[in-house]
Amino acid sequence: MIDATQREVFERFEQVAPYTPIEPFEIIAERVGRKAEEIIKLDANENPYGLSPLARKALADLRWGNIYPDPESRALRQAIASFLEVPIEQILAGAGADELIDLILRVILKPGDAVVIAPPTFGMYAFDARINGGIAVEVPRKPDFSLNLDEMRDIVRKRKPRAILLASPNNPDGGMLTPADLEEIFSWDVLVVLDEAYIEFSGEGKLGEKVTQIRQPLERENVIVLRTFSKWAGLAGLRVGYGVFPEWILPVLWKVKQPYNVNVAASAAAIASLEDLTCLVERVENIRSERLRLFTMLTQVSWLEPIPSQANFILCRVKDRSAKTVKADLMKKGIFVRHFDTPLLQNYIRISVGLPQHHDILFDVLKEMEEQTS
Repeated sequence: MIDATQREVFERFEQVAPYTPIEPFEIIAERVGRKAEEIIKLDANENPYGLSPLARKALADLRWGNIYPDPESRALRQAIASFLEVPIEQILAGAGADELIDLILRVILKPGDAVVIAPPTFGMYAFDARINGGIAVEVPRKPDFSLNLDEMRDIVRKRKPRAILLASPNNPDGGMLTPADLEEIFSWDVLVVLDEAYIEFSGEGKLGEKVTQIRQPLERENVIVLRTFSKWAGLAGLRVGYGVFPEWILPVLWKVKQPYNVNVAASAAAIASLEDLTCLVERVENIRSERLRLFTMLTQVSWLEPIPSQANFILCRVKDRSAKTVKADLMKKGIFVRHFDTPLLQNYIRISVGLPQHHDILFDVLKEMEEQTS
């Protein structure tokens, strides 16, 4: 019996490629012979400023870590509802937006059902679809990273997928979906899961409020919008995200989600972050400003072609050399970036926006590398 179970499990997941996360930076620091404090970490789109002062204080003052959290995250959801001016009844919190992506697909997919994604994009969309028994139908983006709407529309009509999963801004290129594209996609007869993990950096309003689609689920039954505290609020290590959902799907999501999915520390830090908006808005503005300065620096490196971004990272095509080698050479200097070498992203690196001093050091190293090969 156990042998048959082992074979079945292995066969079921044999074709599922694992998601490749970023290794812990203290482990990589040790590997390159540096202290963790010496590392310039620009590889995972984290907020270089860390937790806000009120979030840090909330963790220091945490009282009830020995008690299970509220299974409905009521205090957190009420804080989010007030922040967004959205009914609390249509908000669901999760251990990062990643958990909510998995939960949505677990609910809507039957074995063999399809979802549509537009790579290059966040790898968890295809990963979660496959581990939940679905098929990820890929519609590659155009060379400028815009959507191939004609092909997507055709697939929606012919294959009747259960959902389309899109990010705006998109990871890894940082491009925004246009209002016209969104309006057309929302008009299709398919569930649209829109991931706004980086919307606060878009530059439209203090926290992206001029371009967010966060209220669409209040008006459309086929739109879900996801957000996270990981990026703009600096809570990546605590794992807390949320979504605004149409009413029809919420009873099922509440039924199947893990009961204590948002821990008390994450909830306390997120609530405190929403009470510390002056600080966080200032930090977002600093990141936007540094994004522009970093972009200007990167244009001065002859072998890099940076892509304009509305997120907290910049994707660069590497010319005349190996992106993998560039990453390795930067690691030796204590600078970590992400590199890509896939059919749709051949020879690219992605650089997260860090602190001004991080960018100064990075630029000097990049120019040294340029001089060594000139």
